[in-house]
Amino acid sequence: MKSDELFVGNRGLKSRLFLGTGKFASSKHMMDALEASGAEVVTMALRRVNIDDPQDSLLSVIDPSRYIILPNTAGARDADEAVRLAHIAKRSGGIDWIKLEVTPEINHLLPDGVETLKAAEKLVRDGFTVLPYIQADPLLAKRLEEVGCATVMPLGSPIGTNKGLKTRDMLAYIIQQSQIPVVVDAGLGLPSHAAEAMEMGADAVLVNTAISIARYPKNMAIAFSKAVEAGRIAYLSGRGDVSDTARASSPLTGFLRK
Repeated sequence: MKSDELFVGNRGLKSRLFLGTGKFASSKHMMDALEASGAEVVTMALRRVNIDDPQDSLLSVIDPSRYIILPNTAGARDADEAVRLAHIAKRSGGIDWIKLEVTPEINHLLPDGVETLKAAEKLVRDGFTVLPYIQADPLLAKRLEEVGCATVMPLGSPIGTNKGLKTRDMLAYIIQQSQIPVVVDAGLGLPSHAAEAMEMGADAVLVNTAISIARYPKNMAIAFSKAVEAGRIAYLSGRGDVSDTARASSPLTGFLRK
């Protein structure tokens, strides 16, 4: 099979599994899972990290020469707050990739599409590589593509729920229309969920909770890595036609002839 590199902005990626850093029991569990996953993109909440301090517990263990650090604006309640957080990351650490999250309602943490689009327009103009986390809204996804976002990151189900692809039909529309990578983010609770997203044609997935709260995070990271790879190969292989009637997989005539 030819090289199947994923490009986000101007960066080529071999791994299609992005990993979050929240909820791990320790930095060691996080790093063991990260290394086992083969992920190259690592996301972390700006509210949890002091980018000015290289001894911060997260930044001190993640090698920026090995991983692409993707700060996220989790906790931002509106566009202005998200933009401010992104600029803090850029001024402090020189990081111009940003996972844009605007989640004003703490009970369901669903992203605000209006404020997300407003923030994305501003951040793209300011030179950021913007990866927006959104509800599975095909119209919003297209608008974000049109304003210059590097990806769209629609949710499979509400963040942290581990419920899988509850938005499957809308994800299919987004994948079909998108000219930029589609990264399914949030709600993937099992490797099979990740494989399903990749089989549909998603370009990558982002996983955090399912790995970080597993009994054995390292092993779960390995399982997700293999699932993402298998799903991608299946998608590229081309699924056969679906039939409403049974069709024999072996010929019914001629096979007993000598």
